[in-house]
Amino acid sequence: MKLYRIPIVLGLLFPLLISSCDDLLDPKAETKLTEEFANISYSNTLSRSVGLYSYLPDGLSYLDGAMMASASDEAEFTLETASIHNFNVGSWNANSNPDESAWERNFEGIYATNLFLKESDDVDLDYLKYDPAKQQDYQNRLNNIHRWKYEARFLRAYYYFELVKRYGGVPIITEPLSLESDLSAYSRDSLAACIRFIVNECDSAATVLQAPDRMTDVANNLGRASKGAALGLKCRVLLYAASDLFNKPDEWAPGYEHKELISMQDGKTQQQRWEEAAAACNDFITSLGNKYPLDEYRLIRNYQNSEIIFDRRYGSTNTYEKTNYPVGYDLGESGNTPSQNLVDAYEMIDGTPFDWNNPEHRANPYANRDPRLAMSILTNNVEFKDRTVEAWTGGRDGKGVIHASRTGYYLYKFIDPNLDLLQNRTSVHHWVIMRYAEILLSYAEAMNEAYGPTGNVGYRLNAVRALNQVRNRVGIEMPAVPSTLTQEELRERIRNERRVELAFEDHRFWDVRRWMIAPETLGAPLRGVEITKISDEEFEYKPVEIEKRTFEPKMYLYPIPQADLNTTGWPQNPLW
Repeated sequence: MKLYRIPIVLGLLFPLLISSCDDLLDPKAETKLTEEFANISYSNTLSRSVGLYSYLPDGLSYLDGAMMASASDEAEFTLETASIHNFNVGSWNANSNPDESAWERNFEGIYATNLFLKESDDVDLDYLKYDPAKQQDYQNRLNNIHRWKYEARFLRAYYYFELVKRYGGVPIITEPLSLESDLSAYSRDSLAACIRFIVNECDSAATVLQAPDRMTDVANNLGRASKGAALGLKCRVLLYAASDLFNKPDEWAPGYEHKELISMQDGKTQQQRWEEAAAACNDFITSLGNKYPLDEYRLIRNYQNSEIIFDRRYGSTNTYEKTNYPVGYDLGESGNTPSQNLVDAYEMIDGTPFDWNNPEHRANPYANRDPRLAMSILTNNVEFKDRTVEAWTGGRDGKGVIHASRTGYYLYKFIDPNLDLLQNRTSVHHWVIMRYAEILLSYAEAMNEAYGPTGNVGYRLNAVRALNQVRNRVGIEMPAVPSTLTQEELRERIRNERRVELAFEDHRFWDVRRWMIAPETLGAPLRGVEITKISDEEFEYKPVEIEKRTFEPKMYLYPIPQADLNTTGWPQNPLW
């Protein structure tokens, strides 16, 4: 893979180079030229620091409108020709991967940050440095450049983890490469080395970056990396490093000769890794938890939601609504349609499981459910915009209509229901990359694995209490999980809580892999619901299988692109 330098726009400098010789010899012109050059140099550095964020994932329409949820048991993408279906039927390999752009995009992001880190030290601030009247401006600019460099280091760590969770160990490159360079001069570093590098970068970034007050410093900091983002990424990385996939290679790739590339071969036990993950999450909770209080779940699409730690902003658009509005609404394309597999995971309001064999549940399957169901998924006969959703067979949004949902459900999470698409109305959107509920759930998981449901080794929260903080938030208020559960029972409750709380936020695809339960989740048939209208207020609901899906052990990690193997000689990932 060739890595191409992002060109620096030189057009801004060109006017400075065409001044007349007489002008350039004029002392006043020389002073003006120096000042303009300094300002342009600084402004260009600012622009380039912002550009480093452009490699963040576009989670709302990751693969041509499809979310990664539609490559998991959360959803089905309606457009049958979309490449994301290849994940579900097992039709992907080293030459053809629906998510193949992740390899180049993240390496390009790493290269851009490396180049920025090298060249940001060369910003010309001498005009300010030697002017006694501009010392404050000089110091402010120095501070800004220093902060941007640590934002870049965080972003580089983030891009590296995006690679590691897909491919395992990859080359750690910290210097910018030339235009002609490729990766053949580098080897894949071990998974443990990659994890260590990412964690160290997060620690370094956290010492410089601040935790901004999102409500009072929105203009300057919203969307930028912060101390919270750095420590939050550390929590996520250590959670993955402690999970089964990166600790039990013999259970899925017993004959692989390069286990250091796919598992943590660092001399520590899995128990120690769970303890490290718990400690990292505890550090976040105790030092920053008050900065990101849990907000109302229904407000998650609001980019000023208090619990959001890191996100990607889009500006004003309606693409997400066009893709995902129900098919019977103006310009709606159905898009990512939630599965019955996911809907069944939402508990009853009393905390008991939903059960199709219970006549009361079956007769009215969406009544008295966890409030997050209605806040995430449009079900039949629910009010949406100017009418009710008609997901029943023969309805305006039901089977029989071209491009209608095959599952019987439509997506509501992150949707703005107030847009008039015919008038091309738009609203501000953002993709939530990290929020405080994830930290609490990661803490609950790590604590339960390390110390059991109620152990806390001096920490303020145990696993059960952390889990219940998420369940008891304002507007949700689900019953508390009891502290009498066994470790195995609590493990299942935590996993289900992640499933419903973080639905459609690009966690499920990776969670079932790191837990090594993908064969029974991603490999199980995808289910929907068949709805028959009896009367205006009475419907009959029947769960049905809509698609057989495939998962093989080799799919726990992506294959390294074949074109790069051909030029580097690297070992391929197991079983590909």
